[in-house]
Amino acid sequence: MSGILDLLNSDLGKTLINGVSSQTKQPQNKTQDVLTMALPVLMQAMRRNASTPQGAEGLLSALNSKHDGSILDNLGGLFSGGVDQNVMSDGEKILGHVLGNKQRNVQNTLGAKAGMDADSVAQILKVAAPILMGVLGKQTRQNNVSSPNAIDGLLGGLLKGNSPQQEQSFLESILDADGDGSVIDDVAGMVLGGNKKKGGLGGLLGGLFGRK
Repeated sequence: MSGILDLLNSDLGKTLINGVSSQTKQPQNKTQDVLTMALPVLMQAMRRNASTPQGAEGLLSALNSKHDGSILDNLGGLFSGGVDQNVMSDGEKILGHVLGNKQRNVQNTLGAKAGMDADSVAQILKVAAPILMGVLGKQTRQNNVSSPNAIDGLLGGLLKGNSPQQEQSFLESILDADGDGSVIDDVAGMVLGGNKKKGGLGGLLGGLFGRK
């Protein structure tokens, strides 16, 4: 199973980045930066929520009904005339459910590092959240995930990286941030083996994607 960040390097990912950039009127490079950090953060938050039997059952139910992956069938159409308000509203509900009272802090933290205001980050996340749920729904079918107990394995597989423990610590730190943005600088050094000076977000993205 590919990791969630591999999605952004695929054709689907390019369509997602271009579409979200157009929808939110943000530069493509900054949109990609936000999505590269945000998708694993949302996944980690979902994994937290699914750590209880009730949470896992709720997520599986959503993936088997509304978020079955069909949104991925025509992303070009989704973005061509501007994202439907129903999709944006759905995204807002997903974010509220997944991030709870940490939503604003996560948006502030991601925005501070990407050089974007928190409201623009919020718009990007609202568009991305239903698509991420669609990816999970599709993976649920492809991997025949039918029980709440198997959800953690699915999410863990999509979050895999070169150093899972460090990356999980990094994601947890963003979720627990106070919103001042500094936590990403602090943890990026650890994730990249102390190579903090070589470029904050750019260096972090390079580490996650394996770029030099």
